[in-house]
Amino acid sequence: MKVTVVGAGAVGATCADNIARKELVEELVLLDIKAGLAEGKAQDMMQTTTLLGFDTKITGSTNDYSKTAGSDVVVITSGIPRKPGMTREELIGTNAGIVKGVCESLLKYSPNTIIIVISNPMDTMTYLTLTATRIPKNRIIGMGGTLDSARFKYQLSQHLNCSPADLNAVVIGGHGDTTMIPLMRFATWNSVPVTKFLNEEQQMKVAGDTMVGGATLTKLIGTSAWYAPGAAGAALVESIVRDEKKLFTCCVSLDGEYGQRDICLGVPVVIGKSGWEKIIDFGLNAAEQAEFDKSANAVRSMNDVLKTL
Repeated sequence: MKVTVVGAGAVGATCADNIARKELVEELVLLDIKAGLAEGKAQDMMQTTTLLGFDTKITGSTNDYSKTAGSDVVVITSGIPRKPGMTREELIGTNAGIVKGVCESLLKYSPNTIIIVISNPMDTMTYLTLTATRIPKNRIIGMGGTLDSARFKYQLSQHLNCSPADLNAVVIGGHGDTTMIPLMRFATWNSVPVTKFLNEEQQMKVAGDTMVGGATLTKLIGTSAWYAPGAAGAALVESIVRDEKKLFTCCVSLDGEYGQRDICLGVPVVIGKSGWEKIIDFGLNAAEQAEFDKSANAVRSMNDVLKTL
């Protein structure tokens, strides 16, 4: 198996490091537009092989897509973060051009690959990947909800004073602090609803802290997070290459599911060797569905910016 990670910044490099350490594939390519960056990080990672005991071959490349040929899975992290004073339209315009160019170059050498999108704004970049490439929709996966759900479990574990590994909790909707929806009603601690242990005020606190999880980290460390986003991307790669059939929240193309069409949005999906294999309907109540529809409207307004480019 072969995987390519496009973008050797903090998120891309962390994703690649996780993939290599778990020996998910025989060959891993790290690609970046900045001269020497991917090569340097690949070499640095390769120098840990005898210390960490893995055999994955890691190759770095400066914008040479021929080295990505035959990739089974590609993770796209490239793009710029939103800077002070930058409008939403400017961010989308810049990253749309980057992501579209990356997809075209990748598919030239790996026409059957599965694409995992991490680039922001993630929901819109996933939709762009779908509309620009026209490859089967099950082969295009946006990572956002996987990260958001991990952050939800973390916040729950802090309030419950328990292991996050004992929790099941899902966030759906858009990957943004006003568009994501932590589904508290479905969250469980070893099969027991967490609502039995948390009062309404605590539940609201957990949900609110989850929704601003990314912004909180940016404020604390001065830049976007990378450990958890990188690990989330690697977890999706693992479920694909090992055909694990794990259930993750991912941004995928909806065609009537959850009452939405012509949009990519975070919903629970089974991830296996062919990409996302089926959408799981959680049966939202009226209030949850209203929140989902509101999230969809917000994401759709961002997608509309693509029409102006």
